[in-house]
Amino acid sequence: MNRTQLKRSGILRMAGKEIVDQDGLEETFTFRAVRIAAVVTLYWFVSITMVFLNNHLLDNRDLDAPLFVTFYQCMVTVGLCWIMQLLSVLCPRLIDFPSVKFDVKTSREVMPLSVVFVGMIIFNNLCLKHVGVAFYTVGRSLTTVFNVLMTYVILKQTTSFNAILCCGIILGGFWLGVDQEGIAGSLSWSGVFFGVFASACVSLNAIYTKKTMLAVDENIWKLSYYNNVNACILFLPLILLSGEMDRVASFSRLSDMSFWGMMTLGGVFGFAIGYVTGLEIKYTSPLTHNVSGTAKACAQTVIAVVYNSSSKSFLWWTSNMLVLGGSSAYTWVKSQEMKRTPTKQPQDSTNEKLLGEKSNMGV
Repeated sequence: MNRTQLKRSGILRMAGKEIVDQDGLEETFTFRAVRIAAVVTLYWFVSITMVFLNNHLLDNRDLDAPLFVTFYQCMVTVGLCWIMQLLSVLCPRLIDFPSVKFDVKTSREVMPLSVVFVGMIIFNNLCLKHVGVAFYTVGRSLTTVFNVLMTYVILKQTTSFNAILCCGIILGGFWLGVDQEGIAGSLSWSGVFFGVFASACVSLNAIYTKKTMLAVDENIWKLSYYNNVNACILFLPLILLSGEMDRVASFSRLSDMSFWGMMTLGGVFGFAIGYVTGLEIKYTSPLTHNVSGTAKACAQTVIAVVYNSSSKSFLWWTSNMLVLGGSSAYTWVKSQEMKRTPTKQPQDSTNEKLLGEKSNMGV
């Protein structure tokens, strides 16, 4: 390549160094912008599709078996972990995935977290099943509030006044949303209660995760593997006791491959959300990911309302804006506090976001 070609490419090598001219900087900036846009778009697509897909599976009137649906998707996640490990061995340059060989001792150490994890995804699913996608954001909005409460009660850590004020805004949006759903005649109190319990479990999940990460060598994928293996074990007696096994056995579409295809696809998207969340954080930042997640929740709500041809009042939309605005403000306040007291390693923040995203899965 001659000097002219090097200039055209935007890179001129001199004495073993790379000098990037103005064209090269513009090209690099364009590439980064396109990559970030692609990653954010992928995260939105996976997350929104997953919520709607799971809502479709859980709203199946012919098969009222939310525990079985969740159990199957956990099995899919375990299977995908094995596949990813195999691909990592075959193509180490393309895929970096840890060894996920089952160890009884590690499984036992992760089990307390897995109990909370199972509660989280059960209540998540039940909330999504009863309130639908449109009200799901508000119904599951108290996670931040419970984070503050659990942090104080369990970890004995106080929270700033500004952060508490943000929680107050979220609470106001939650109660306004419940009130407007009641006025519209579409309120499901069971869905609201499931949403509150799900929010509490999400908060506990984050706290227990911090205590459990050492057992899995601080690796998020190992934790996901053991959590889902343990979840499969815990789901079996729950499915038997709830009577869902009989409902599954009498299900008319049990031999329908399209049904199992949808079930498997739900599990694939549940596994993929962890990857795309980490990808978005890697190429943007934890703060940007939270802002993206808030915007995604807003878009998700709008899509659900339009899709269902619903008519919502001004105060109903106000409740959503209060919840999303309060959540965004809380994220900003905490990020400013972390800048003043940088005690966390970047990896810690990434792990929290990866695990916290499970709260948005509706898996």
